[in-house]
Amino acid sequence: MNNDEKDIEELEEDNENYITLSDEDGNELSFEIIDTVQYDDRLFAVLIPFDEDDDGVVILEIIPAEEPEYDDFIAVEDESLLEAVYDEFRKNYQGDYLFE
Repeated sequence: MNNDEKDIEELEEDNENYITLSDEDGNELSFEIIDTVQYDDRLFAVLIPFDEDDDGVVILEIIPAEEPEYDDFIAVEDESLLEAVYDEFRKNYQGDYLFE
């Protein structure tokens, strides 16, 4: 394997935790996936937006497809479900992140 192939492979590995999604208006938003949380037999992604002005997290439900790169990320409307998933995330990462 030459250096160029190795650099491309490392770049692809580094980008595995990053996604770009389109909102309802067609705007592209980029996120880092910092965790996935299994809750009540459902899978959720905890994301940090790349936007420097936004210091919160975004939680979306992952609807698996046959190929992982085609999974759907769906907004969660139920506030109590969002809180429960966020609480689970906080339990898993106490000491790693500063939670308010």
